Formats: sequence, C-alpha cells, structure tokens
Amino acid sequence: MSRFIETRATARFQVKKVAVLGAGVMGAQIAAHLVNVKVPVVLFDLPAKEGPKNGIVTKAVEGLKKLKPSPLGVADDAGLIGQANYEEHLEQLRDCDLIIEAIAERMDWKLDLYKKIAPFVNPNAIVASNTSGLSITKLSEALPEAIKPRFCGIHFFNPPRYMTLVELINTPTTAPEVLDQLEAFVTSGLGKGVVRAHDTPNFVANRVGIAGMLATMKEVENFDLTFDVVDDLTGKKLGRASSGTFRTADVVGLDTMTHVIKTLQDNLSIETDPFYESFGTPAVLKKLLELGNLGQKTKAGFYKKVGRDVLRFDLDGEEYVPGGQKADEVYGRMLKKPAAERLKLLRNAEGPQGQFLWAILRNGFHYAAVHLATIAESARDVDQAMRWGFGMKQGPFELWQEAGWLEVAKMVQEDIDAGKALSKAPLPEWVFKGPVAEACGVHTVEGSWSASAGKFIPRRQLPVYERQLFPEALLGESLPDFKTAGKTLHEDDSIRLWTLDDEVVIASIKTKMHAISPDVAEGLAMAVDIAEKDFQAVVVWSGDEPFSAGADLQAMLPAFMIAGVSAVEGAEQELQNTMLRLRYAGVPVVSAIRGLALGGGCELAVHSARRVVHMESYIGLVEVGVGLVPGAGGLAYIARRAAENMAQSTSKDVLPFLTEGFSAAAMAKVGTSALESRKLGFLLDSDVIVPHKDELLFVALNEAKAMARGGWRAPHKRLFPVAGRSGIATIKAQLVNMRDGGFISAHDFHIASLIAGVVCGGDVDAGALVSEEYLMAMERKAFCSLIEHPKTQERILGMLNTGKPVRN
Repeated sequence: MSRFIETRATARFQVKKVAVLGAGVMGAQIAAHLVNVKVPVVLFDLPAKEGPKNGIVTKAVEGLKKLKPSPLGVADDAGLIGQANYEEHLEQLRDCDLIIEAIAERMDWKLDLYKKIAPFVNPNAIVASNTSGLSITKLSEALPEAIKPRFCGIHFFNPPRYMTLVELINTPTTAPEVLDQLEAFVTSGLGKGVVRAHDTPNFVANRVGIAGMLATMKEVENFDLTFDVVDDLTGKKLGRASSGTFRTADVVGLDTMTHVIKTLQDNLSIETDPFYESFGTPAVLKKLLELGNLGQKTKAGFYKKVGRDVLRFDLDGEEYVPGGQKADEVYGRMLKKPAAERLKLLRNAEGPQGQFLWAILRNGFHYAAVHLATIAESARDVDQAMRWGFGMKQGPFELWQEAGWLEVAKMVQEDIDAGKALSKAPLPEWVFKGPVAEACGVHTVEGSWSASAGKFIPRRQLPVYERQLFPEALLGESLPDFKTAGKTLHEDDSIRLWTLDDEVVIASIKTKMHAISPDVAEGLAMAVDIAEKDFQAVVVWSGDEPFSAGADLQAMLPAFMIAGVSAVEGAEQELQNTMLRLRYAGVPVVSAIRGLALGGGCELAVHSARRVVHMESYIGLVEVGVGLVPGAGGLAYIARRAAENMAQSTSKDVLPFLTEGFSAAAMAKVGTSALESRKLGFLLDSDVIVPHKDELLFVALNEAKAMARGGWRAPHKRLFPVAGRSGIATIKAQLVNMRDGGFISAHDFHIASLIAGVVCGGDVDAGALVSEEYLMAMERKAFCSLIEHPKTQERILGMLNTGKPVRN
C-alpha cells in the first residue's frame, strides 16, 4: 500500500504576494520569514495616532533587526517588508494571493477586521487566521459566503523562522483543495512541517504540549523539585528541547502561556476533558504574572540573569535565589537505557526525581491516548506536532510504541486504577484490543492509527511530497532509508557512494559529525573517478546534519605524534589535492548543505561546482578557534574570489575585495543563515537556497543533472592577481592596533598575520599573478608551523577535551 493518502489533483497555487495583518510579535516575524524565502510581503496594522500613519508597522519592522535569535536571514532585508495601514492601503490586498491575519487573540477584534477587509480580498486568494486556539469555524462565520471556502486556520509556532511546525485547520465550509494548496506552499515555499488539526481548543501541539507543561508543574509540586533540576531532567536527557520546561516557558512568554492555558480553561470542562481539573493556573505562574515577570521579554520569569549568574524564582520567599542545581546523575544514566528498560526503571525508582519522570511520561501517554480521536486525524499528527512544535526527539506515541505497547499500556492503566494518574479516565479500548494491540503500536507500514476512523491511515499524497525523497520518518513507519536506499557503488566506514538513478553518484560521509578524514578525502576522489567514467555528476549529501563540522583533528594527531609535522603536511596536501580534484572534475560536483559546514566542510563546499543549501545552514572557516589557519584551500579560495570580484569591476586594486574574506577567516565568522553565508562570500548568487530540509537532495540532484545536460565543463585553471606585500603591510597595521588595544591576543595576531600573508600572496608585488597551487603551498606551510606551536596545541587539546575554544 502507498505510504501516502491519495488526494485530488489540484491546480498549482502560486503565491506572488502575501499580506500579513497585524504587526505584533508573530505578524512581524511571519513577514520576516516570508522575506527570507523571497516571497514579497506587505505588513499591515492600525494607523498610528501620531506621526506617519505607518508608524506602528515601521516600529515593528525596525524591531526585527534587534531580535535574537534573528527572524531575518540578513538584517538589512527588513527593508523588503512592505508597510501599510488599514485606513489608507486596503486596496493593496487585491494583489495578494494569501492573506494571513495575525492580530491579537480577541474574537471580536478579528471578526471586525474581517468585515473591513472582505471587499478588498482577491477572488482567488486564501485567507487564513494565525491563532493559537480560537475556533476557526466561529471566525469564518463573519466572512461573506464567497470567502468562506477559501478561509482556514494557520498556526505558526514562535519563532516562525526556526520552528518547523505549522498547523492548518479547516472549517466545515473550507474547500478541500484550499488546504492542499496551502499545505504545498507552506511545506516547499516556507520549509515547514504541516500538521492538519481539528478545530478543537488549542488544536494539536498546544493542546498536548500545554497540558503536558501544566501536568509537569503539578508533578513538580507533588515531588517538591526545583525548576533548575526539572529543566535538567526534562531537557536533552529526556530527548526534548534543551531549554527544558521552565526555560521554555520563559522563552515563550508567561503571558502567552497563560493565554493558551486560559483558552483551555474557557473552552473545555470536566465533561469534555477528563483532565480539566489539572488546568488550573499554577500558583507560581500567578505570582510571576502579578509581579510583571513575564519571562525572557521582561528579563525575569522562572529565571533571572544577574551578571553571569542565573537565579531561579522561589515562590515561598517570593524572591530569586541562586540556581544551577543539576539532577542526580543516576537518572541521566537511566535515561540512556533502551526505552523498555528505561520506563521500568523510572516507574520503580525510589527517589522523587525518578518518580517525577515516570509520572510526566505516564501523564503524556494517558492524555494523548484519551484525546486522539477528537484532536487529530491520526497518531502521526500528534507525534509530528510534538517533534516539530515542542522540540521532542520522539512524540508520546513513538516512545510508548518503542518501549513495548501493551506492557506500557498495562503500567499506565494500573496507575490510573490506583489513583496515581491525573484523571480517572481509562485508556481507550483500542489501546488494548483490535488492530493497534495486534500491531503492537500506532505506527505501522500501512499507516498511523486514526482513533476516529478506527483504522490505520497512510500519509497524504500531494505533489509537493514527491520532492522529499527521504522524509522524516516516525518509529514503525516504512519509509525509504537513505543509509540503505539505491545501489551501492562503494562503501567503507567513512563514506558511502551510491546512486538512485544511475545518473548521479551520491557521496554520503559517515564519520562522526561528518568530519573529513583522509579516508573521506579518498572516498570523495573515488566518487569523481566513478562519475567521470559512468555517470553525469556527483552530489555530496550525507542525509542528516551536519554537512561537515570540519577536518578530523583526532585522526591527524596520531600521525603527528609518530612522524611529526611532515606527516601532517602530507595529509594536508592530499586534502588540498582532493579539493582541486573536485573543482576541476570532468563532471559537476554539487554540495548539498544542511546544518554546519565549518572549516574543512566549508572548504569542501566552496570547491564544489555549485552549492544547494538549506536555509538554516551555518557556514564558515573556523580554524582560528583551534589556533590554526584553513589548510584545505580555504585561503586560496578567498584570494581567488577577491581577484574574480575585482575583475568584474573597474578597479585594479584587489585589496578592497579581500577585506570581507580575510575578516571572515581571521575572525572565524560563521554565516548564521544561508543568506548571511552568501553575504560573507561562502555562497554565490548562482547557488540555490532551499527552505525545506527534506527537499535538499531532490533539488541538488536536479541541479547536478541540469548542469551536466547543459554542457557543463570545469573552469580553466588560471593565474590571478594578489595584493602582495603592500596588502600584507596594510592588514598587519590594523592588526597591530587591535593587538595593542587588547582586542586580540599575541597568538591571535600571529595567526591573523599568517592568514594575511597567504591571502595576499606573500612577498610579491601587488598585482602579481599566482596559482591556486602556489597559495595552497603557503597554506600548508602556515598550517604546519602552527600545529607545532605550543599555544595552538593548547587550543586543539582544549577543543577536543571540552568542545569549547580556548583563548590564549
């Protein structure tokens, strides 16, 4: 059976322009993300009472530049957001294919705005409300009959640029093809993971997630644990977001969280939700709201930072006290055990921390099972919503299934019967009898369990999902696995060379953090050899993050200890030769980049014929952090690009074109988005930026084939001009000022001087012509001189031992 649900064919929905109504926190950030993915957008709000009418929007757009983490890939792109107000500019709505309403969570305000905009809505436009819990059906009732079929809910999670989840919610009058069209745009155009939610209070993720947070807070009181210990237990150790429970609440905003809680309180009852008695606002939350401590936005919430110290709130004393307490290590060890063993150990734990962990997991299983039939189409939606919206490694049903479906179900039901659970409601009958019990879980090769339909439902089949060759899978699903897919051409412990179509060789690095070792370099060269003989192109894609965290320093150290610097120089030369092999290959080499591409990973990328890059990729030459210089052609690349950029101008002086590249290498700058990496020079305008991580391979393969079929040939090897000794002198004069001013250490000065020497071409006249091989020889010499330096060795050992850079 297909892993997707068959759906109707729909005409392509083109989004040429979007209007976002409401310039608050969410509206402005949604507009920012639309700019990131090159969608023209106009942001609306009320006319300002004083000054320019667009004053409210202008202030919001300016505020985007200051937010951390940045909602914009490049801060200057804030200027691309159109500004408008409801009094003067409603005519602009006629040009918009999608209108996203994102004003405050007030039903009356939203209904009033709908009446105001209705006459100006494009006949084919989709209108969607970004609400975290209001009834979409009730909102639709204020709309004219002509707009109702094209109206739905769209719930972005905060911050919209970084959070994967977007929930789409239909009404009884929403045309089915409208959700299909919007899902395709949100998935491929915005790079999001879509979950379709039923129109119930707080939809799927917040319904399960906020109920879970409330249950956690209740269990914290039961077991008398502190916030910092709970966050240590409920963060990465539990396979959840590193911020844990209370830090997450601070980031979200305690006022926002309270609003979501109130939605549950106002729209549910003990008759509609047997867990309703657990939805009371916790006393500590009430007190913090009373004090105006709303979390990160007010610099105080459950936590408060004073200097370098992080304090936690103490309800008894109504004051902040020293924080930083950690959980007992025994529970960290328990949480590393296989799922079945882990849950049994926690359930039988004698200490309060273990009992607390079992309680919150049990409550999560219980709540998700009881409500599955009413809040979501299938268990898949719940698990994906918790992964994408709350940063969980596994959703509740996945963990339950992995630990042994019936065994866990019996443990949960025993606790319910014993009065230990938050509700007396029994687990639904489908948990113990029928298809789920027989399949030992809710996720199967046929699909995921729908409690409302009483059967397993496969994934939706929309054309957009054909672009995801290896979509993110849930435990128990039967989806293609990139580690075994296709035809293997060569495989060892370091790399797999394979093909899906006998046209393109895919090179997948297998080392830890996809570090580039000598064996990896050999494998990449082999990929080119194989492709030149029998294929059209090479795509370097490793399936998951990171693209590559850099050269494998640990693999280099034994050779250095045995044979000294000569062994390192030989290894560096082989790596440089591999980079040149990729650059001048007889077939196009495309790097498909996701996550980190640092150091050697960056050098691999820049020596490829083209780069296809996921939006949230972080690219840079960071060798300075371990006291080294780029040694696999990174500095030669900077010098060459400067010369190429100069050639496109009327200037005859290469130094001004070298400044950005030198600074990037000397200061270990990393682009914090693909857009910023392009600005730093690590990506070119011809490179492709892909919003959705799971579309990366599809786009890279098509780019590689198009290049090959278009008659692609490797560039000519050319000599190019360098800045020479005068350029070195100019840069070093600035470095002296930084050193003498205490901005950099003496060793930083030494490293930066070596970088200047290489990128300027050494002791030659300005404008002298050099080759890549000449500069790479200088790179090797600088690299090897540093690896023998005691200060560099301190930095390398510090990084290997702690993972953090040493400043010496």
